[in-house]
Amino acid sequence: MFHRPLLPILLCTLGTATQAQVALIARGSISATYQDLSALTATPLENGVAGNRLGGLGSGLAWAGGTTFLAVPDRGPNAVSYNAALSDTASYIDRFHTLELRLAPPAADSSTNLPFVLTPTLRATTLLSSETPLVYGSGAGLGVVSGEPALNAEHRTHYFTGRSDGYDPATLSTNPRAARLDPESLRVSRDGRSVYISDEYGPHLYEFDRASGRRIRHFQLPAAFAVKNQSPVGDLEISGNSSGRVANKGMEGLAITPDGRTLLGVMQSPLLQDGGTGGAVTRIVTFDVRTGATHQFAYALSNLGTAKKPNYGTVSELLAVNDHQFLVDERDGRGLGDGSEAAFKQFFLIDLSSAQDVSALSGEASLLPKAVAKSLFLDVVATLTASGLAAQDIPAKIEGLAFGYDVILNGVTTHTLFVANDNDFLASLSDALHPAGIANPNQFFVFGFTDRDLPGYVPQEIEACEGHSGGDRHRW
Repeated sequence: MFHRPLLPILLCTLGTATQAQVALIARGSISATYQDLSALTATPLENGVAGNRLGGLGSGLAWAGGTTFLAVPDRGPNAVSYNAALSDTASYIDRFHTLELRLAPPAADSSTNLPFVLTPTLRATTLLSSETPLVYGSGAGLGVVSGEPALNAEHRTHYFTGRSDGYDPATLSTNPRAARLDPESLRVSRDGRSVYISDEYGPHLYEFDRASGRRIRHFQLPAAFAVKNQSPVGDLEISGNSSGRVANKGMEGLAITPDGRTLLGVMQSPLLQDGGTGGAVTRIVTFDVRTGATHQFAYALSNLGTAKKPNYGTVSELLAVNDHQFLVDERDGRGLGDGSEAAFKQFFLIDLSSAQDVSALSGEASLLPKAVAKSLFLDVVATLTASGLAAQDIPAKIEGLAFGYDVILNGVTTHTLFVANDNDFLASLSDALHPAGIANPNQFFVFGFTDRDLPGYVPQEIEACEGHSGGDRHRW
């Protein structure tokens, strides 16, 4: 199996062994002007954006052993307005990327005040597909052509896409025949051969073969998570249903326990029957990887009805600390990309070992008393601003979290937490806080912590497997 490598670097930048703290130790980025390694998808989409634009990398981030990470963009470049009847979605083929994220000490003439420099390398792009047929939107009456990718016939397969009309209206939204897929998180299996991906449209939880990108399994969610009346327009889905997931706020986060036996998905917002976007408590669903059996737990939102976030709270990621403790990424939508200053982006520690199963309960009043206890692990905004990053330059969508390899810092073994953003595929931005414009890259932040900061931390065990380290490379 992969062993967690130690980078043999002795630095004296951050505290001492007796002063435990979570601190920013590196930053890195990839320009949003680049294309990925799937050249066959480069043909412009319905909105004119290249079909292989390298963006949205931080929707989900997973460690895959050594310095290898996987990153998943969401449903594609739909921040470009072109067709409201499709919620501006396009037939972008869903995919995940294999990255090398390598930490090294800065050069002597470097301007950074951090102990490490992060260099990202794109190693491979893998398209997501199904061996069995999928339902695509015809485009009839919407002013667009069919949503079925031309590559389907060429490759004799059925690719998943981000276009919002790819579903059968006679079925529930959780039907696995839907072509529409909005990936929001991913994790690697214990044997390293599979990738688990959670989605917002269904919500869905699928297992894909890591080498080919072919779907090999569908995990069935409870019917209470599905919506009956589907629409390519999110607001119509919300108004047309009284139960199920809120449109575009499905299974946003995904965790896998270190032993690889349990997957856990978290809903970005409460289900409609639990209050929807105005609700105060969302759900975590656990899946037994072997049997598919599920349990549900309640998570109370902190960033709700406050001056900093008056509208609604959201959760963007879930990350396993061990088999019963997890980090929850709860955030606002403020910061770079929103034309505002970031205010609330916090990672909370929860423990499900004594939490009560709420599968049989419905409604906020029933769920709140059962909500799992939580404590603050990291205030991202406070830590980044303390490191010199302006609040308006902190990405609005901090969504990808993954523990990585250990490093040596001040003679102490230090664990790493890699954090990434979803930049909505927009290469640059211009707003009131950035009137001259500013680059909007795919960003990575690396935080260092010790066992004192997170007692009980257990790294994921991933067995070595062949066929995932080759391919062309782009280094930035």
